[in-house]
This record gives sequence, structure tokens and C-alpha cells, in this order.
Amino acid sequence: MKSTSRRDFIKKTALAATALPLLSFPLNNWANENSLEEELSINIFSKHLQFLDYKTTGEMAAEMGFAGVDLTVRAKGHVLPESVKIDLPKAIFDIKSAGSHCEMITTSIESIHNPLDVDIIKTAAKSGVKYYRTHWFKYLEEKTMQESLEVYKQRVKELSDLNKEQNIIGYYQNHAGKNVGASYWEIKKILETADSNYFGTQYDIRHAIAEGGHSWENGLQLLQANIKGIVLKDFKWGNINGKWKPINVPVGEGMVDFNTYFKLLKKYKLKPPVSLHLEYDLGGAEKGRSTITVDKKVVFDAMKKDLRNIQKLWKEA
Repeated sequence: MKSTSRRDFIKKTALAATALPLLSFPLNNWANENSLEEELSINIFSKHLQFLDYKTTGEMAAEMGFAGVDLTVRAKGHVLPESVKIDLPKAIFDIKSAGSHCEMITTSIESIHNPLDVDIIKTAAKSGVKYYRTHWFKYLEEKTMQESLEVYKQRVKELSDLNKEQNIIGYYQNHAGKNVGASYWEIKKILETADSNYFGTQYDIRHAIAEGGHSWENGLQLLQANIKGIVLKDFKWGNINGKWKPINVPVGEGMVDFNTYFKLLKKYKLKPPVSLHLEYDLGGAEKGRSTITVDKKVVFDAMKKDLRNIQKLWKEA
């Protein structure tokens, strides 16, 4: 009997899964004690593989050991919003045919009143995507900060209602800077009236620490019931030309206290799907370039290293 390669096994398993009926939603990310000891389900952010086509992206995700692909569906992404109806089903088919999965996408979705945003949600849901990340909201110049948050609270409520109709979950990422969501209190505010089964937050520990310093644990406690997915990456502060700035680094080489973070996730019995981001210098792959200045192996090796380190840190926490 011929032995089956790991890639062939994953490919056959993924193709078989496409024949199964879709699971009903909503999904939650609460885990039992036994499942908390298992490895995390880590997806590779396709922003860093935009120098590859859909099929090769799926092949490499499977070969490197990722659970799936977090596919970019936005301007300059793997799939462009204006061609989502045709290209997203094709991209997902190619990724699955190559032996991987695509259950999450990263988008520029902002409102149900934008027809392209609605097209993305409906096409993604029909294609078996379980989660999508929205765009970031900007504070409105003609309104106060509090008024802006009320506007976006309504937008999120409307998105959650559409998500329920389409059987898909949306989430908003906390992100350092001046947009809505740099503070975890802003996130909590815009989620107030949303259907929590169908809209939550994609918690990013790197940005939480950059903005929250020592208070990030409070933010995690505040948002734990709203977490639908997480982003993993690392950073440290550095003095660049006389100014202190965050410098992105490989997992385990920066300021993120993964041991405490993972212990808290286990304490809250949270084991959400993961999107791995690599924002440190990788010849342009970190910026989503379609042409990179380093050998592809440099990018793949960095991804595998971060993946191994995360699983090791999770197991030890």
C-alpha cells in the first residue's frame, strides 16, 4: 500500500469537507477543559501571501501546517470587492482544492448601505465563510467623539442583523491609532446594541498592549464575551530617528506577554480562531506586496517559525 503524503491527506480531507452540509450558526468560541489543551486553530493572513495565486496560497498554507487562510477581500487584496461575486467563490474553491480551508476573510466592509459591502457578506456566507473582519471606522469631523460612536453603534447593529439573516459572523479589530477601536471601551460601546451572536470583536493583543500598556488585561476582561476571533503578532518599542515607535518583530521576541495572555484565554475558556500576522520586514510580504524582494523561502520559514512558537507558547501556558 502506498503511503499518503501529508499534503495529499490534507487535500483529500478538505475536498471531502466541501461535500458536507454547512453547520448551523451561531458559533461560539467557548471551549471545554480538554479542548483547551489542544493546539490553536491558526490561519495565515493572506496579506502576506499576495505574491501567490489562490491555489498556491492554499498549497503553502497546508504545507506549512496552518488550519486555513484568512483571505483578504478588499482593495489591493487577493480578491477585489468589485469582483467578489466571481472571484471569491473561485478563490475559496482553489484554496480548498489545494488542501486548505478558508473560513475567515478580512474586508473593508463598513455599512449595509454600501451595495459592495452587502455583496461581500452575501457571497462570503454562500461560499461557506464563517467570519469576516470589517474596516476601521474614522471619527467624524462634523460630530463629537460620542456622537460618532453612536453612529457606528447603529452601523454595527445593522451589520449584525444582516449577518444573522446570512448566517455569518462579523468582527471589529481593536487597532492602535486614532480610529475608533484603539481603546477597548470604544469597542464595547459600538457593540452595545448588536446581536452578540453575529457580531463581536477580533481581539488583537499586539495593538491592545501598544495602546493599553499595563491595562490590557482589563480590556480583555471587558471584551471577553464579545471575542469571536483573535490576531496574533508581536512588537517592541524602539527609538527611530529620535522618536519612540512600535517595531514589529517575530512572535516571542517582543513585548507581548503571551504566557499571561494565553493563561487568561484559558481561564475564560476562550479558544477562538486565530489569524497570524507577520508585520516585520519580509521583503514587502509584510505589506501585502504582489512582488517581494526576498526569496519566498524566507517568508515561508518566518511563518513556520511563528506558527511553531505560538503553539509552543499555548501549550506551556
